[in-house]
Amino acid sequence: MVRDVPLRSSPRRSSGFTLLELMIVIAIIAVLASIAYASYQRNIVETRRKAATACLQEGAQFMERWYTTRLTYVGGSPAPACETDLARFYSFPAPTVATGTAYTLTAVPLNQQLARDTLCGTLSLNQTGARTESGTATNISECW
Repeated sequence: MVRDVPLRSSPRRSSGFTLLELMIVIAIIAVLASIAYASYQRNIVETRRKAATACLQEGAQFMERWYTTRLTYVGGSPAPACETDLARFYSFPAPTVATGTAYTLTAVPLNQQLARDTLCGTLSLNQTGARTESGTATNISECW
């Protein structure tokens, strides 16, 4: 028995992607990846800065406890655990104690944090709770 096989009038088209389509997809992925990486880097800098501000606040709490037991800030040297956690990104020099009733705590950015965080720079906190920064921020709330 012979079967009738229908004849195809159009040539068979191959399936798959062309090189042009593949290059367009790769270009789109590269653009999205570059945007995502820049955003990721910015978030890392901001997260480290927030950790440094929290560390300064923890140090201020230690200084206040020191003051309530000795009625002076002289000799108080906070050493929160966060200082060792952030040691690669910030240095926390000993508190500046101008008088027995005043101090200033600082967080100085180092290495990559110094290069990438031009907005805030060095962060400071004193006994009155006044917060400062040495960067290009127009408002202190951008850093704290």
